[in-house]
Parts: sequence; C-alpha cells; structure tokens
Amino acid sequence: MTKPIRLLLVDDHHLAREGVKEILEDQTEFEIVGEASNGVQAVEKTKALLPDLVLMDISMPKMNGFEATKEIKKQFPTVKIVIMTVSYDITDWFEALKRGAQGYLLKNLNTEDMLNGLKAYAMDEIPMSKEMAFRIWKEFKKDGQAEQSLSVREQEVLQLVAKGHSNKEISKELNISENTVKTHMKNILGKLQLENRVQLASYAYDNGIV
Repeated sequence: MTKPIRLLLVDDHHLAREGVKEILEDQTEFEIVGEASNGVQAVEKTKALLPDLVLMDISMPKMNGFEATKEIKKQFPTVKIVIMTVSYDITDWFEALKRGAQGYLLKNLNTEDMLNGLKAYAMDEIPMSKEMAFRIWKEFKKDGQAEQSLSVREQEVLQLVAKGHSNKEISKELNISENTVKTHMKNILGKLQLENRVQLASYAYDNGIV
C-alpha cells in the first residue's frame, strides 16, 4: 500500500485551513500531520514534523509565505512547498518559484483541480493551466524588453548605480533631488524585477550596460 503524502497546512485563517481539511479528509493519498498560522510556525512545524509537502499561504503575520518558503527550503530542501493563495498577480507566481516553491495553486480552484494539482506537485510533475502558461509567456516576453522600457534618465541612474555611486552622488551628478533618485531606483527595480542595488549592479555588468 502506498504511503499517504504527509502534508503541513499553513494559513493564518482558521476557516481556510478547515476548508482544505474538509476537502482532504476523505482522500487516502493525503494525511494532514500539522497546521500553522504564520510563517514562523511553518518553519518550526516543518522541523518537528518533516512533512512531504507544505501547503503555504502568502499573506501571514510574523513571517509571510515567501520568506517561510525560502527558510524551509534552505533547511529542508527535500520538502516540497506549494503556495496556495487568492492572488492572480504574475509576480507572486514568479516570487514563489524563486523562493523555492514547487508550485502555485489558486484558492478558487474547484476541488478536483486542487486535488489533481497537489498530487502532481507531490510526484514532481508540473501542472499548469492554459491561463498560467499564457501569463508566464507574456511575462517572459516583457522581461526581454525590460531594458528598452527604461527612460533615458533611468538608464543614466542605472549606469551610475553600477559604478557604485550613492543616491547622494547620483543626485549631484545628474542635478536632481535625492527623492527623485529614489523614485527612479524604485521604477528601475520594478521594471527589471530586481530587489536591490547589488542585483541592479550585477544586471548592468552582465548586460554590458557599463
């Protein structure tokens, strides 16, 4: 007899956890071994229970699902994590994968699709709806045009950041306020889907911008 998939359920909403438990209780393929209501608990419960799969919400107190996913994968790389959320934001899908999650499921899926998705992720398959595939294709296409979408001023800021200039130095060099520099930085990071100055400088060098 095949052993059931041991699952840790992580969601800060009690009713949400109860809803998933109701769906899974009659499924012999799954065994819910624990629950957590925030990311810190998720890491602790994973350490104590070593589940096969963690079903993880994103927005939670103390530590969100992305950070918890990163920490769990760092400590327990063989534990599979599936993000389950209401968010349709494509950047959340990419963030989940970047942090190490095996997959991403929407909470509004019907029961059959949710179960099939969980089973597939548990078996290292990659289920993907046509909608998700299309949106990911659009995002990759957009990424390839990201640099071209930077304004002339943003490209100037990017070049100076890559040379190690501080916001104050960039402000003096371009004769603009530091607040304006910060605004440009925020826009550049958003367009290139990067998180900080270090990644920005690395991007500039990798792409021959400096």
